[in-house]
Amino acid sequence: MRLEFPKDFFWGTSTSAAQTETAFDHQWKGFIARDEFVFERTTDHELRRDEDIEYIRQFGSVYRCGVDWSKLQRAPFADFDQETVAEYQDFFKKLNAGGTKVLLVLHHFANPSWFEKNDGWLNRDNIPAFVDFANQCITHFGKFIFNWNTFNEPNAYAMCAYFLGTFPPQKRSYRKANRVLKHLGIAHNIVYDLIKEVYPEMPVSISLNTSYFKALNKISQIPVWFADWWYNRRTAKVFLPKMDYWGISYYAYVPMNPFPITELDKPGELDKLKIRHDKMWGYHPEGLGIMIQKLYKLNKMPVIVIENGICTDDSAERIRSIKEYLKVIHDTMEAGVDIRGYVHWSTWDNFEWNLGPSYRFGLVHVNLYTKDRSMTEAGRFYAKITEENAVEI
Repeated sequence: MRLEFPKDFFWGTSTSAAQTETAFDHQWKGFIARDEFVFERTTDHELRRDEDIEYIRQFGSVYRCGVDWSKLQRAPFADFDQETVAEYQDFFKKLNAGGTKVLLVLHHFANPSWFEKNDGWLNRDNIPAFVDFANQCITHFGKFIFNWNTFNEPNAYAMCAYFLGTFPPQKRSYRKANRVLKHLGIAHNIVYDLIKEVYPEMPVSISLNTSYFKALNKISQIPVWFADWWYNRRTAKVFLPKMDYWGISYYAYVPMNPFPITELDKPGELDKLKIRHDKMWGYHPEGLGIMIQKLYKLNKMPVIVIENGICTDDSAERIRSIKEYLKVIHDTMEAGVDIRGYVHWSTWDNFEWNLGPSYRFGLVHVNLYTKDRSMTEAGRFYAKITEENAVEI
């Protein structure tokens, strides 16, 4: 069966600066990941930009990416480093010249060391420093950008860095996670207005990470309600007053019994329950449709699936997941939801935060040691989809 998408539907892929560029001076530098790789040399993107552009161009008309705050701004309120500005501007110019639009993410989990030393996002007094960074990004890069995300997955960041303790600064406090989320919301509101002052027609939102939580028994119903409320609905309402569209990312189906069951924390348990999964989480593509519908009922704004993928080394498995996710998206559109585009994570394999580079999401394979790239069968499959604006399932 062939699924056709609307003529104005857009396709793309996504990466983040910290996960693809050699670490400069942010809080992840030197972090030892689960697979024992050190977060420093990631994928050599800053040395291979022209090569990477050739891959990016094969995957639709949109590239969602960020810039390294620590490399651009070496101290609080400092002017941007002009050599770094020129490097990014040249990259964006080349993308635009080849017909690729840039969706710029201002914050994607990585803060300069100077920001972290002053208590990072726990400290409300740090908000003006981020606003200054954002304002300089608007000045230097705004003319190359067609769409903005102020924050990537603020709920995932607050949870992992300040509640679960898996991300730096590895705090474990529900109160601190809530404070961080509040401060991110304040910063978003300010930066939203700054962008609109210069580019009033430019779409601005966040990437809201969504997870589909499901109770496996009666005792799990309250934990599932709380997880869904805090992670999905509460965060949405923090940012909702100033969002032009729902930017939704989705990866995880999380059954609870009453605690979350993942392949990371309880390897083999999902198999025992006969639940499909990748290397990280339960796999349930229908969960994406459920989460889109929930949020669309909350506010009928346009939707962009702004991150979506699967953690696997198997290209055939990735192809199968792309088909299944796109069928869910197509069905959701036919049910009346206004979905404008799909951005796959990720363009090439990168350094998967606290887990490391052996946890792969890329359409393009990256050698763990040489950083050499090679197109995968899944990459070729997705490139054909973006060219034809349709998928065979």
